[in-house]
Amino acid sequence: MLYIEKCANSKAVTIFIRGGNKMMIEETKRSIHDALCVARNLIINNSIVYGGGSAEISCSIAVDAAADRHPGVEQYAIRAFADALDAIPLALAENSGLPPIDTLTVVKSQHVKENNSRCGIDCNDVGTNDMKEQNVFETLIGKQQQILLATQVVKMILKIDDVITPSEY
Repeated sequence: MLYIEKCANSKAVTIFIRGGNKMMIEETKRSIHDALCVARNLIINNSIVYGGGSAEISCSIAVDAAADRHPGVEQYAIRAFADALDAIPLALAENSGLPPIDTLTVVKSQHVKENNSRCGIDCNDVGTNDMKEQNVFETLIGKQQQILLATQVVKMILKIDDVITPSEY
């Protein structure tokens, strides 16, 4: 329950949390923190992207197409990055009880055939893959940070791998 009392032009708010046990309170605190971060991100930049893995699928298709323009070994690295972007929609499908590979294949083909970048995983079993119709959104800042941090981790791992040569095994 949420009660807001006598807050005329208040610049500070106190949130009291009560729960049946410590685990419930900690989970509620995490949920409130996540919601406040989303609100903060929307204040900083109110741009949104469609959720349900649609942004990752769009990026994956674009990166895969870009791989065709690069000859040689770089093409394989670029395709691997495109495959890595598919991990989020695959996880969404699997966690929703859907066959992950089949679901992703259908959504990707729908994405390309209809040229509809809003197609994502129908986790709520609404009957449509259009995330706009389902009102499933994410903040652009959050999505940019996810991709940026994941890319930085991979780059760090590759730098570490470059330090160790196969002859040193």
